[in-house]
Amino acid sequence: MQKDEAWKVNVRLQGVDMQSGYLCGSMEALNVPAAETPVVTFWEGEIVDNRNYSFYTGQWDATKETDVKHWSKFASFLELREEVQKDGGKSIDLVNHPYIFMRWKEKFFVNVGTDCGLTIAGFYYVCFSRSDGSVNGFYYDPNSRYAAYNYDLLNVVLGNVLCSPYQKLELKATNEGRAGHSFATYQFQ
Repeated sequence: MQKDEAWKVNVRLQGVDMQSGYLCGSMEALNVPAAETPVVTFWEGEIVDNRNYSFYTGQWDATKETDVKHWSKFASFLELREEVQKDGGKSIDLVNHPYIFMRWKEKFFVNVGTDCGLTIAGFYYVCFSRSDGSVNGFYYDPNSRYAAYNYDLLNVVLGNVLCSPYQKLELKATNEGRAGHSFATYQFQ
């Protein structure tokens, strides 16, 4: 995917358990250049609540430095960064925080094979705004780590799988007459 390339995605939450910090859903990417049909993936997520999950991922080849770098892309995280670097953010009350921080990890392709031209090796750092329902996310792919140091490199091709360090998810809430937030179609960059 190139830095200026974008396509629409539909994200559907299929389960949320705030007590255990778990959520899951599906993501449908439309008009993916390398795919003949929309690409649907199933993902599972972790809600950063300092009870079940912290800001430090501890898996998927993410280091503490990687975590801080990606969380820092969210303006809402910047006020928390010092505490997170000091003690992992354990002293921060996230229950009443205006933003919910999450990680979404795509687990498998639902309707296509792994030869669809996309990779699910990475995961998303995600931030949900409680006030307006917007969701923003930044993708981290351990297979394209070196690309982060070369910003002129727009695409990294590993075999036939397109990897990009530039993936960004921007979802805007719509109100369809229901309580809370609901979502329509979004741009995936």
